[in-house]
Amino acid sequence: MKILITGGTGFIGSALTRSLTEQGCEVTVLSRNPESVEKICGSGIKPLNNLNQLKPEDTYRVIINLAGAPIFDARWSDARKQVIRDSRISLTKQLIACMARMTIKPELLISGSAIGYYGDQGDTVLTEQSASHKDFSHQLCADWENEAKKAEQFGVRVCLIRTGLVLAEGGGLLQRMLLPFRLGLGGRLGNGQQWMSWIHRQDWIAIARMMISDSSMQGAYNATAPNPVTNSEFTRTLAHCLKRPALLPVPAWLLKILLGEMSQLVLGSQRVMPERLLAQGFRFQFPDLSSALNQVLGRP
Repeated sequence: MKILITGGTGFIGSALTRSLTEQGCEVTVLSRNPESVEKICGSGIKPLNNLNQLKPEDTYRVIINLAGAPIFDARWSDARKQVIRDSRISLTKQLIACMARMTIKPELLISGSAIGYYGDQGDTVLTEQSASHKDFSHQLCADWENEAKKAEQFGVRVCLIRTGLVLAEGGGLLQRMLLPFRLGLGGRLGNGQQWMSWIHRQDWIAIARMMISDSSMQGAYNATAPNPVTNSEFTRTLAHCLKRPALLPVPAWLLKILLGEMSQLVLGSQRVMPERLLAQGFRFQFPDLSSALNQVLGRP
């Protein structure tokens, strides 16, 4: 099976690429640094440094669209927010234009999104059918999804994967948290009552592979474990797994000063349930936070 992945050298994409190649798939990865693709993703991966290099006769059974500038790497100035939007929405527009030129269309487009789609909703339990609260994260995800859904006009099946906080070794938000927690300097963020909807990266990859193999899957799916936790519970569980205290909370006012508008990423609350995945029969390998963190940290 031939698969094209944008964002294939990222935290999620690189692990997905390795998993698919192990299953015998022929994977091409779009990257601005094509010389680094094999180093990051493994040997045998075909690099592509520009979508304009795709020819009408090129064929891919599946396209997986995960490209996007890191959302947590810099304060959200107007210029930074435009970079974040363009790296997702403009690239997805280019991808749809490439599909329009393809003589043989892909069967499936899996396109990235995030639970930021729902906005800050406190204790409300959120499913794929829930209404959203309008803010920057929601508008970003909604516009990204709308561009991806345009592939349906070509008869392409589209799956939108609304991703929560991804847990795995070597990257992601957890990697930023580990050093202060290992030093005993961790603590809750704000009042700690905001919900964190998380997923282990292995489960995320299993979801993507299920989308590839199950032609009945279509539309938006929440890629989150079925047991979201509050920030206070996440803090206690991480500290317990590391056998460290967590006694230094960071007040909300300080986070707002340090992060500006971006503080909504850590103070906002999304209590998300993977309703459609559970109805589809998906079984999580890591359904609870303790087992996920212990695996990531290499603890029994």
